[in-house]
Amino acid sequence: MKRILLVLLAALTLSGSAFAAGAGLVPWDRFDTKRVTDMAALQRGAKLFANYCLNCHSAGFMRYNRLRDIGLTDQQIKDNLIFTGAKVGDLMHISMRPADSKEWFGAAPPDLTLIARSRAGFGMGANSGADYIYTFLRTYYRDETKATGWNNAAFPNVGMPFPLWELQGQQRAVFETRTDAASGKQSQVFKGFEIAQPGSMTAAQYNEAAADLTAFLFWMAEPQATSRVRIGVWVMLFLSIFIIIAWRLNAAFWKDIK
Repeated sequence: MKRILLVLLAALTLSGSAFAAGAGLVPWDRFDTKRVTDMAALQRGAKLFANYCLNCHSAGFMRYNRLRDIGLTDQQIKDNLIFTGAKVGDLMHISMRPADSKEWFGAAPPDLTLIARSRAGFGMGANSGADYIYTFLRTYYRDETKATGWNNAAFPNVGMPFPLWELQGQQRAVFETRTDAASGKQSQVFKGFEIAQPGSMTAAQYNEAAADLTAFLFWMAEPQATSRVRIGVWVMLFLSIFIIIAWRLNAAFWKDIK
């Protein structure tokens, strides 16, 4: 529990820094959280996570066998999602050492177990973490001024290179120079993206893939969320009926007392 609190605190600190630095070049797109109840989407997201994220980012508070909750068997998990000597019951750790990752990337890649919850709140809605991830995955662009050659419109000056570029392709950010009429000062205003090199997916296919990966990260941050909401609905329904029963019992108990 202490480790979970520390990771969540670290994630909140990082996200707070991002908010302090500004919201980025683009507003966050709305992620449809109904996808989190789609088992096929979650399975596709888990596959993307294992293939493209789990090389550098760990999910140290999630066990592989917890993926049974999204409809996978132990054999499917072992055959399709584990590429090391890990067992199905192990936590999703990576072999890369933090010291090496810090030397290569400038900072150790954060654990992603709670990343979808780390940006929730801040006055932006409970699902803002998913909105941010969905936008982040779709707004990488080529920037030769950066050491990695990549930048991100949702998280400017991001240190992580784009892991999904083969799927989405490479896009460039288009800026327009505007001059302030009063001061004469010029500024660069972001206008959008243009494709520099197509990927293996169309734009629509990649948006679906990004949504699947976001859904999996959102689910992983709180696997019991759907069950909790379902139970909560039944509890509220029970309490609503019980209030009526209790009210009538109270009336019947006191009816002969003046």
